[in-house]
Amino acid sequence: MGKAKYEALFETKKAKGRILYRLFATSLLCGIILIWSYRLYNIPKPGENGRLGWIGMFGAELWFGFYWLLTQSLRWNRTHRHTFRDRLLQRYENELPRVDVFVCTADPAIEPPIMVINTVLSVMSYNYPPQKLSVYLSDDAGSVITFYALLEASRFSKHWLPYCKKFNVEPRSPAAYFTSLSMSDQSDADFSEIKRLYDDMANRIEGVCRAGVIPDKAILEHTGFSKWDSYSSKGNHASILQVLSDSRDEETKDVDGVILPTLVYLAREKRPQHFHNFKAGAMNALIRVSSEISNGPIILNVDCDMYSNNSNSIQDTLCFFMDEEKSHEIAFVQFPQSFENTTKNELYGSLRVIDGVEFHGMDGNGGPLYTGTGCFHRRDTLCGREFSKDARIDLKSARPGKMEENVHELEERLEILASCTYEENTQWGNEIGLKYGCPVEDVLTGLTIQCKGWKSVYYKPERKGFLGVTATTLDQTLVQHKRWSEGDLMILFSKYSPVWYGLGKLNPGLLLGYLTYCLWSPNCVATLYYSIVPSLYLLKGISLFPQVSSKWFLPFAYVIIAELICSSAEFLWSGGTILGWWNELRMWLYKRTSSYIFAFLDVMLKLFGSSNSTFIVTPKVSDEDVLLRYKQEKMEFGNASPMLTILSTLAMLNLFCLVGLVKELIITREVGLKYAFDTMALQILLCGFLVLINLPLYNGLFFRQDKGKIPSSTVMRIGSSEVWILIALLVVAWSSRGALGIRFVIDREECFSHKVEMGETVHFSFVVIKSEGSWHYSEEGVDLVVKGPSGEQIHDFRDKISEKTEFVAHHEGVYRFCFTNKSPYHETIDFDLHAAHFVYHDEHAKDEHFKPLFEHIGKLEEALYNIQFEQHWLEAQTDRQAIVNEGMSKRAVYKALFESSALICVSILQVFLLKHLFERKLGQSRV
Repeated sequence: MGKAKYEALFETKKAKGRILYRLFATSLLCGIILIWSYRLYNIPKPGENGRLGWIGMFGAELWFGFYWLLTQSLRWNRTHRHTFRDRLLQRYENELPRVDVFVCTADPAIEPPIMVINTVLSVMSYNYPPQKLSVYLSDDAGSVITFYALLEASRFSKHWLPYCKKFNVEPRSPAAYFTSLSMSDQSDADFSEIKRLYDDMANRIEGVCRAGVIPDKAILEHTGFSKWDSYSSKGNHASILQVLSDSRDEETKDVDGVILPTLVYLAREKRPQHFHNFKAGAMNALIRVSSEISNGPIILNVDCDMYSNNSNSIQDTLCFFMDEEKSHEIAFVQFPQSFENTTKNELYGSLRVIDGVEFHGMDGNGGPLYTGTGCFHRRDTLCGREFSKDARIDLKSARPGKMEENVHELEERLEILASCTYEENTQWGNEIGLKYGCPVEDVLTGLTIQCKGWKSVYYKPERKGFLGVTATTLDQTLVQHKRWSEGDLMILFSKYSPVWYGLGKLNPGLLLGYLTYCLWSPNCVATLYYSIVPSLYLLKGISLFPQVSSKWFLPFAYVIIAELICSSAEFLWSGGTILGWWNELRMWLYKRTSSYIFAFLDVMLKLFGSSNSTFIVTPKVSDEDVLLRYKQEKMEFGNASPMLTILSTLAMLNLFCLVGLVKELIITREVGLKYAFDTMALQILLCGFLVLINLPLYNGLFFRQDKGKIPSSTVMRIGSSEVWILIALLVVAWSSRGALGIRFVIDREECFSHKVEMGETVHFSFVVIKSEGSWHYSEEGVDLVVKGPSGEQIHDFRDKISEKTEFVAHHEGVYRFCFTNKSPYHETIDFDLHAAHFVYHDEHAKDEHFKPLFEHIGKLEEALYNIQFEQHWLEAQTDRQAIVNEGMSKRAVYKALFESSALICVSILQVFLLKHLFERKLGQSRV
């Protein structure tokens, strides 16, 4: 099929799909507007139950609707691209540009050297002229072990590259290739030899990693090891530059006599007193050093765990960069981030919808954002070049000439470019290179490039271009998303914010697309509200949604069902599974109630100067038992984390609310089934959904016995008094219908009445707080008489300062509590009362299997109420004691002042009398 015919057919299908989706989105928008209208015109009046909760729900739904509108910018105009490599080679086979590949690693402990060199070997083996390909490894840890591994890889490449070309190997990462073959494919002699060479190399590298010492033989064979001394460490070392192979050197050839690509090791200088700007600083050092060695006009950067899975990726990319019509406006080509170690149902979620749907939508509005790996750049745009319609960048280049200086002279000259002081008083990190000051420096850099007039391209080939390693524990996943969402929100409040910096420079659809990701973390507020408040109001029996019989129920039902269908369809269309979509929903909730909370708070603290940016490298290796549970799709909770504490607390809160509702429906029958489902169907479904989606958390809390269960430290934190008191107060406060708590001033007599059902247990307590007179203090208390509906006396307390007790109501009716104050002073009293049906005298449940459970639930509820009453009683006692102490202190002060004044007066009187006495004696003696 020709290019024109293929494009015409593809555009027709795309146009039909776009029309259908726009019709669907328009109908969904109408439903959202109807929901907003319902919320606005049905707000409870002041004083009515549920008014504050209703207003909060209106705010949360306003936010969800607004955010949904933002996400439509990523779906309204999707673009899918296809390349024709054969035509590229026909036109420019001898004029292809030089390509520099940057591989970055930061820590050999969490990014094993054997994984790093597999990535390096995969990009050295591209189906591309080797004399025009240069590979640079940035080792930010300055590890001699990583250098040793790269040296071993350079030797193995002399055998690996010819083997890949001879058998057209895919993928070209040795480890991935050997793993992908079946036993029947491993009988070839060439295969056996290359596998033996790889195993020998891997064994040597892993042996050095375990020992931590480089063999003496290797040190003698290569002078590069002299760059390391005993003082070198991960955060304190000099610049180290080593050219391991140079394509301009005629002697640098593989076993078949073919030139090898240039291979360079770089460890930029790092000192404790100089901030190193994380990955952005490493990339900028690579840009400077490579410009003096190979100076390829095209730069590919990949993470050390993201090996090349498609040997034709460079050719595919050049189809965009060398297109006669549109290449002059393209700054970078972004490939999707794909992972090889994901489980079938993607336990911890994925980037499937982002890669399969949203980035195609950004491409239709001017191009995707730069995600930091698997991206091909024009060198000029990374160096700050502005876009111009008239200026054209010529990428066609011949093989560079031979160097005039030797390798050692070149290394010594260029090491200064990687020093930690080189960028002082320059525009690096500001106008040149990757931007500094943001955890997602890649997104910020791509944004500024697009604001200069450039466009980008999103290309998703049939064979994935790159495969990496994703997180294998829940904690790693949440930390990664915390960093991403925090960095995106920082961009929103920076001088490069899309709102003001990109306004007028970016396509409006692209600007809204950036806002979609910048506003990831603020989603936590609305999601938290929806996860807590409806469930608590459900326990209280207050409906926050329309009744099933109401016409307003239809917009809510339509929006919920349509959104679920749309999200599942997108996920399945992107290649996922139904269970994978369910896991994606779970992670959607977990991220917004943990990662995004911490990200949001951190950004707010940074705005006030209370926090600094940090960069956390996600570990690329896991224990064998962790990997086994991951392959079995068992969620890993093994690491204690504040995020895990939040998730567990929310899960338990929703479980309590649902169990409380079941108790009221089945046991006490305070609420009828028909009434509950008619008035609160959506709240019940929401609470049930939250409990259902949290099943792995309940499993990790109560049932699992392996090391992947929720750690005991987290359970203790969840079970700590502060958290349990919080949950207890929330549940009791929202579920209590017969509670009374009051602090009042009594002159002579005050009476209170409360209606109690037969069989209910009535808890009450009181504490005499203080009297009106400042000088009054007495141990005399007040009298309390409790009488039943027919006037019978139940309790009679005399001269009590405080009391806490309970009784069972044997008759239904109004009970009176009368206080009498015999003191001539006014007294302040704290009085608490609660009536609840804890004893199941009228239980009619027939299923005997549920009886023990409900008894335990009743005991738990009673214990929670007792905690509340105990707390109120102790607080009142504390208030009383504080007031008494304060009064005694004042009286002590007044007494001391009075005594001091009396002593002073007596002293003055004594002086006066003595003086008068001596004057009389003196007069008599003179006479």
